[in-house]
Amino acid sequence: MARRLTTTPPGASLAPITANDLALMTTRLGRMKIAVAVLFGGRSVEHEVSVISAVQAMASLDEAKYEVIPVYITKGDEFYWGPRLKDMAAYKDIPELLKTCQRVGFHVRGAKTYLETEPAGVFARKTSWLIDLAFPIVHGTNVEDGALQGFLETVNLPYVGPDVLASAVGMDKPTMKVLLAHAGLPVLPGLRFALVDRDAVVARVEAAYPYPVIVKPSNLGSSVGISKAGDADELRAAADLAFTFARYILVEPAVTNLREINCAVLGDADAAEASECEEPLMTDAILSYQDKYASSGKSAGTKGMASLKRRIPADLTPDQREHIRTLAVDAFRYLDLAGVTRVDFLMDAGTGEIWINEVNTIPGSLAFYLWEPLGVPYGELLDRLITLALKRARQAEDVTYAFDTNILAGATLGAKGKAGR
Repeated sequence: MARRLTTTPPGASLAPITANDLALMTTRLGRMKIAVAVLFGGRSVEHEVSVISAVQAMASLDEAKYEVIPVYITKGDEFYWGPRLKDMAAYKDIPELLKTCQRVGFHVRGAKTYLETEPAGVFARKTSWLIDLAFPIVHGTNVEDGALQGFLETVNLPYVGPDVLASAVGMDKPTMKVLLAHAGLPVLPGLRFALVDRDAVVARVEAAYPYPVIVKPSNLGSSVGISKAGDADELRAAADLAFTFARYILVEPAVTNLREINCAVLGDADAAEASECEEPLMTDAILSYQDKYASSGKSAGTKGMASLKRRIPADLTPDQREHIRTLAVDAFRYLDLAGVTRVDFLMDAGTGEIWINEVNTIPGSLAFYLWEPLGVPYGELLDRLITLALKRARQAEDVTYAFDTNILAGATLGAKGKAGR
């Protein structure tokens, strides 16, 4: 039987960032401002959501403390820089916007990492920035799932948020479910399927669970590709939809009398605290992409998850609230997450039973709206995230990742290409 993980209960374990803290950071880096490259976009079905979240954050980063350098990643994985990338209105016509921007790339020189423009012509000037920190504000596969984090590790650039492994685990729902169950944390059972015959999916699901069931891609967010199936025909259609977005799908029993409760966690393995809880208000049995990003009127596109109709604080008893907040911190710390994560819960309104549904390692709008009720404004939340990233970078300096060796000096290849030993 799984042993229930115990961790520090949620609370004010992270001290607010002070002016002295930031002064020490900039002194250590040797300049007046911290150069922060904000990365967003990417080859993901949540590309547009990432743009919204990033523009929000860049507007709230204090430019007296930070040199904010926007880096837009196209759906073709090209990196662009330009001052207009901070303007939400400019994204109404992305091809025209990119004509005003420059292609850029990251280059490592010794222990330093630079962002440099790619000259468009023989006489074009090249611009270069020494980057102190990357701030990925990305959502979905190919960017939030450890791929971008691995790239940043390769170019020796500290970054905000969880590391490669924690990012990958947080994105892959079946893997996350197995680990949380091993920790004794409450999750629903589920079946994972590769791209197989739909009748085989139906047979296994019907042998395991009664209808209705929930079908979802194994590694997407923002409710993309998720649907509810009440019979075999709906299950086949739901599987077809989910397989258009991922190689693997997850099927779970549906919760009756469903309420969704979300809670964010801020911190790292050393200390973490929980936010206020929210209850999204749904128009359907499942909170959809439309509910999250496009149903709150004309201005929804500039507000991201902040535009969602929600109840904050959620209508919970004090015991339910603290139970959810404690579960959120337990999940965060067991999965070795860092930065800010939103933990989404399923609740049976009839029985009060609660399950962890998923973790969002880089949540939409960075879940700032869940911290404001606790007296943490968005600017301070961003300060804390940057401080946590720089702390991890300092800790990494004490770890040996490579050492000098003369093994290649005596290496030979045999006739079949095998190295001699």
